[in-house]
Amino acid sequence: MLETTSRGALVTGASRGIGRATAVALAAAGHRVAVHYGHHREDADQTLALLPGEGHLVVGGDLADPSTARGVVEEAVRGLRTVDVLVNNAAVAPRAENRHRIGDVGWETWVATWDSMIRANLLGAVNVTWAFADHLIGRGAPGSIVNVGSRGAYRGEPDHPAYGAGKAALHAFGQSIAVALAPHRIAVTSVAPGFVATERQMAKLSGPEGDAVRAQSPFGRVGSAEEVAAAVVYLASPGAAWSSGAVLDLNGASYLR
Repeated sequence: MLETTSRGALVTGASRGIGRATAVALAAAGHRVAVHYGHHREDADQTLALLPGEGHLVVGGDLADPSTARGVVEEAVRGLRTVDVLVNNAAVAPRAENRHRIGDVGWETWVATWDSMIRANLLGAVNVTWAFADHLIGRGAPGSIVNVGSRGAYRGEPDHPAYGAGKAALHAFGQSIAVALAPHRIAVTSVAPGFVATERQMAKLSGPEGDAVRAQSPFGRVGSAEEVAAAVVYLASPGAAWSSGAVLDLNGASYLR
């Protein structure tokens, strides 16, 4: 049974998709939630309106900027009083507009895409994590960090190699800091979802590629944001502390390693 004492939780990239589902699930489990958004305040406000309970807030900022990343944590701490859980979910997702298959794109596009994806998908989480850990260590309090990685870290992302590499690095980063933060009673885990039916993926799922995407799993379907959120809530709970250092695959047996 999950512990439902009121803890503060910061969920980055919580305006839609997995982040929104995670914010809702954490609030339902009794957490006070800081809903982070990067660029779309109206979506974050919609997430906020869905949260059960009280004491929630919205925090904004582009995590690709280091000082902004630190400021987001500080704002969440001020608003929630304490932050005990961090979910590093914010990321630039693979899409047609940022496709950068080697051999198909020019030098400028290649360099710019790698720079933007690594800053957002890896370094944003790295810097938010530092600020969050500094807060917990200063309080002498235990806590939990859950990183939202990807199946693509293992399967490969030929059309979006910066995405795959960034997620692989996020998994490795999580394992490194799991060792470093264990003496401070801070547990660190990661999840590696496969294809998830979020808002931005609906066009693909309803189009000609949909059947092939669903066929990747022997279940004949894709995952839901709520399924990922349920795993994140468990890993963020005090009862899951002994899982620290783990990377949990959430891909419906579509990729085994």
